[in-house]
Amino acid sequence: MPPTPDTATAGHGTGVPPAAAAGQTPDGPAGRKPAAASEDPAGAPGRASVPGPRRLAAAARRHAPRSALAALAGGALAAAFPPLGWWPLSLLAVAALALLTRGRTARQGAWTGFAMGLPFFVGLLQWLRVIGWDAVLGLSVIQALFFVPLGAGLAAVSRLRPWPLWGACLWVAEEWARDRVPLGGFPWGRLAFANTSTPFTPLAALGGAPLVTFAVALSGGLLAAAGLALWRLRRRPAAVPPRTAVPRALVPAGLAAAVTLAGQAVPVPTDADDTVRIAVVQGNVQQPGMDFLGRPMLILSNHVEATLGLAEDIDAGRTERPDLVIWPENASDLDPYRDPAARAAIEEAVRAVGVPVLVGALVDHPTKEGYVENQGIVWDPQTGPGDSYTKQHPVPFGEYVPFREQLSKVISRLERVPRDFWPGDHSGVLDVGPARLGDVICFEVAYDGIVRDTVNDGARALVVQTNNATYGHTGQPEQQLAMSSLRAVEHGRAIVTAAPSGISAIVAPDGTVLQRTEEFTQDVLTGELPLRDGRTPADRVGAAPEWAMAVVGLLAWAAVAWRTRRAARRDTAAQDSPA
Repeated sequence: MPPTPDTATAGHGTGVPPAAAAGQTPDGPAGRKPAAASEDPAGAPGRASVPGPRRLAAAARRHAPRSALAALAGGALAAAFPPLGWWPLSLLAVAALALLTRGRTARQGAWTGFAMGLPFFVGLLQWLRVIGWDAVLGLSVIQALFFVPLGAGLAAVSRLRPWPLWGACLWVAEEWARDRVPLGGFPWGRLAFANTSTPFTPLAALGGAPLVTFAVALSGGLLAAAGLALWRLRRRPAAVPPRTAVPRALVPAGLAAAVTLAGQAVPVPTDADDTVRIAVVQGNVQQPGMDFLGRPMLILSNHVEATLGLAEDIDAGRTERPDLVIWPENASDLDPYRDPAARAAIEEAVRAVGVPVLVGALVDHPTKEGYVENQGIVWDPQTGPGDSYTKQHPVPFGEYVPFREQLSKVISRLERVPRDFWPGDHSGVLDVGPARLGDVICFEVAYDGIVRDTVNDGARALVVQTNNATYGHTGQPEQQLAMSSLRAVEHGRAIVTAAPSGISAIVAPDGTVLQRTEEFTQDVLTGELPLRDGRTPADRVGAAPEWAMAVVGLLAWAAVAWRTRRAARRDTAAQDSPA
C-alpha cells in the first residue's frame, strides 16, 4: 500500500503539530524513524533499493511489539462477538488500532491492519473448523486483506482533525467493501454484529447496521484520543499545564460517552398492529457436522414426528392451536414435488396440525438440469403447496462452487457440494395463514439489502429459516442469532429463527430474545408473534447513510494524499530555486 508522508511534512496544514512541537524525539513517537526520503510523499512507493536480509530482519524486530499488540487487539475484537459477547472489547480494539496506526506511514498502517485482522477473523470464524482449519485460515486471510487498506487509511487520516471521525467513516467503508466482494461479499464480523444488545443497538433503527458500526468506531476513536492526551500529560507534565492537558482528555472521553449513550434517545417501535399465534418446530438431526443430512427422509421424519406431537397436544387441550407453523431450512432434503414419500409425509403432518406450515425444502430446478433451489414453501392443509421463496444469495463453496471445473481438479473436497444452488430473483414476502411474513434463509440475515427489501415489500414479521447443524456447538448459531436481534431493532419487526438442530428462537421487535431452544434437541416453541406495518427510518433511507459515511472516509484519505503531494512539490520547488 502507498506510504503516507514522513514526519517532516505530516503536520503541514493538517492540524497535527510536528514532532518537535509535540515534545517528541526526532525519531517520532515510540522512537519511530522518519519515513525514508525515497518514499513518494503522495503515498506512492519510491525508487528505493530493495533492503537486504539484515535490514529486513531489523525492521521485523523493530515492528514486532506493535504487531503483537495489533494481534492482541484482533483477539479481543473476536471475543466481543458471540458466543463470548464481551462487547466493550470492540471499543478497545478500535481504539488500539487507531493508536497503533497513528502517525505511521501507510505501509506500516497497512501491515498493522493485517496483523490485527488475521487473528480477529481466525477467532471469529473458528466454527469453520468442522470443514477444516485450512478453510478457517483461507477465509480469514481473504477477510483480513480488507484490514490492509483500513490500516493504511487510518494512518493517513490520523494527520487530520478530527481524526476519530474520519477513522469511523473508514471502518464503515471497510465493511461496505467486505459486504459486497468477492462473490457477493461476506458480512460476518461487522462491528454492529458485536453490539446487538448494547447501548448502541437502537441506532440501527435510524441508519441500520452501518450506523451502529460508525458509532462504535467513533466511540473507540474518541477513547483513543482521550488515552493519547493522558499519555502526553504523563510524558510531558512540565510542558503542558494540567489545567490545559486534562480538558484535552476529558473532551474526547465525554464525547465517547455521549456517542455510546446516544442510542438511548432513539425510539424503537415495538407496539403491535396485530398478533398471530405461531409454533416453531425444531425436529433435530441424527448427527452434527458435514454429514448432518444422513440418509434421505431422516430429518423430514423428525420434523413430521415433532409436528404430529404438537397436533396430539392440541387435540388433548394441552396447548392452543397456532395460526401457523414454521419449519426450518432443509427440513426436507428431498424434493416434495417429485418425491411421493416426502410429499406424503409433509401432507400428513400439515393435515394433522390443521394450519398452514412454512416448509424448508430442497427443490430441483424446474428447467436447469443439475441445479437445486433452497426454498421456503407455504403448505396449506387443504390446498397443498402454494407460494414459495427461493434463497437469493447462495453461499459460495457451501451451496455452489465458483469456477467448479477448474477448482475441482485441485480441491477434491468440493465434491461434497455435488449440485449448485440456483438463486431466487425476488424477496420472500409470503402469506402464511393470516400473517404476511418475510422469509429470509440462513446467511441472508447478514445482508442489509435482502432483509430491508423484504420489509419494504410488506413483511409484517420476519422468519429466518436456517440450518446450523454443520456448525453445532461452535458458536456460529449464537453469532447468527445476534444478527436477528439487531435486524429486529433495525426494522421494528419480530423475528422467528427456525433451525433443525438449534438455535430456534422468537425475538421481539426490540431485539429481546423471548424464547429459544437448546442445540441438538427436538423441541417446539409456541407463542404470540407481534405483527407491525410501520417502517423505521432505516427502512426509508436504505443504504444512503452507509454510502455517505464511506465516501466521507475515502475523501478524507484523499485529502491527506493531496496535501502531502502539494507540500512535496513546494519543497522540491524551494530546493530547486536559486539561493
